[in-house]
Amino acid sequence: MKKVLALILAVIMMVSLLAGCAAPQPASTNTETQTTTTEQKPEAKKKFAFIFKNTGNPYGEKQMDGFKTAIEELGGEAILKAPDQPTAEAQIQMIEELIAQKVDCIALTGNDPDALQPALKKAMDAGIKVLSADSAVNAQSRMVHVNQADPERIGRVEVQAVVEMIGGSGEIAVLSATSQATNQNTWIEWMKKELEDPKYKDVKLVKVAYGDDLRDKSVSETEALLKSYPNLKGIIAPTTVGIAAAGKVLTDKGLKGKVQLTGLGLPSEMAEYIESGVCPWMYLWNPIDVGYLTGYAAFALVEGKITGKVGDKFNAGKLGDKEVIADGDGTQIMLGDPFKFDAKNIGEWKSVY
Repeated sequence: MKKVLALILAVIMMVSLLAGCAAPQPASTNTETQTTTTEQKPEAKKKFAFIFKNTGNPYGEKQMDGFKTAIEELGGEAILKAPDQPTAEAQIQMIEELIAQKVDCIALTGNDPDALQPALKKAMDAGIKVLSADSAVNAQSRMVHVNQADPERIGRVEVQAVVEMIGGSGEIAVLSATSQATNQNTWIEWMKKELEDPKYKDVKLVKVAYGDDLRDKSVSETEALLKSYPNLKGIIAPTTVGIAAAGKVLTDKGLKGKVQLTGLGLPSEMAEYIESGVCPWMYLWNPIDVGYLTGYAAFALVEGKITGKVGDKFNAGKLGDKEVIADGDGTQIMLGDPFKFDAKNIGEWKSVY
């Protein structure tokens, strides 16, 4: 009997074990299996756009390089744009595209001081920070302007230079960029004011020509000046494209020492003309630094460190601390003084920019 009971108990236990194995398992209470891991997405980089006047301009390329360097130092994304031709219409189209892309900031070198206003105001109304650099748009079209150097000093020093070169008397001409370029026109106005001084009574400004910052047109305009004014003694070209074009024309025509040349030029492009004496000396600032300062100013605007009002201060990286100052109806940030390049120092600068 005991053997029968033991056998029955063994069968019951085996059935119970089989049933336990087949039964559904209870939901796990292990927090490791219940927790869903979500990866933290990196914060999207803020987008900073820079629009230069036109493509194929070495000065503009250096300026955009400086802007890109600054923005990347600050952790942003730089968008570099330039139209084929230096027109306001082309820049307006690019501004509209950038508004659609919802960039955080638009910086630009204006092809016209006023024509860009509706597009730039639309950008600001959309919450985009706007600033101009090098060639300003009007005060209603931007929050602040980044200036290369004091416009008055630029204009006056170029007149002083060419007058010294020509010996104090004779006909001079100006070879500018476009007729709408704000910076060029401001410098030319200061040139004219300097020439009002009685000490320049024997110096005559015969023409202001426009090469539109295009090499071929600047060459043609230089040749036209030489043909129209056979007694021309000096040319001021306050544009890097224009002064290089004029240097080539004067060299090709064997006019070294007969027609003097000065203005604003890139050391890398003008070294041969300075070393040969075709251009005794010229001036400029570092366009890389202009773009770099613009990048830091753009970032300060987007981050709310400045608003563009007089007295605002911010750090501009390797350029140190900068302050927003008055600029007519608007405000500006000044890079520094124009620098003189001559035969003594051009060798050390021509490989820099």
